Amino acid sequence: MAAPIVQIDPRYPQPRLVERAVAALEAGGVIAYPTDTYYAIGCDLLNRKAVEKLYLLKQRPKSKPLTFLCADLSDASRYARISNFAYRTMKRLVPGPFTFILPATPLTPEIAMTRQKTVGIRISDAAIPRALVERLGHPLLTASATFEGEPLNDPKAIKERLGHGLELIIDGGDQVFEPSTVVSLLDDEIEILRQGKGKIEF
Repeated sequence: MAAPIVQIDPRYPQPRLVERAVAALEAGGVIAYPTDTYYAIGCDLLNRKAVEKLYLLKQRPKSKPLTFLCADLSDASRYARISNFAYRTMKRLVPGPFTFILPATPLTPEIAMTRQKTVGIRISDAAIPRALVERLGHPLLTASATFEGEPLNDPKAIKERLGHGLELIIDGGDQVFEPSTVVSLLDDEIEILRQGKGKIEF
């Protein structure tokens, strides 16, 4: 049965509805939600079965790790080694449309890191995903909502293409697909790996 669509206010997410979405995550489900860059699908980072389900739904090889959606820098520091340089850089850019590549910590599940032991960190500037990770208490493993390479920008399209593998779809309104800017902060150097919505001024 296809996942239900639940409307949540994108500016002031209703706690009761956030609770419903988090319950689906805690039960091992994959859900869809809007971010500050695009609609995403994600699951509880610490639930291995849910992580397997997410990779299957994305049709993505495990050699290509997905991104961690964190509540804040404190949350991120549990799973990524954030040097003083990286902290200062991220501090002025988050929350925002950036994915930061950093060394992983021992807390990072093997399935969610690269062979180089790095991890991608997102701290979104959108209220719904922030509310989800804050209530869940740890990061979501997250990926863009796409089908055969094409972005799905509204809940109805997500339901039609991916609904069979989702527990819940959060409707936060239609949005334009704008990928995040991917920034490597390895070795205390800023390297833009993909230019997206986020802009960095040097």
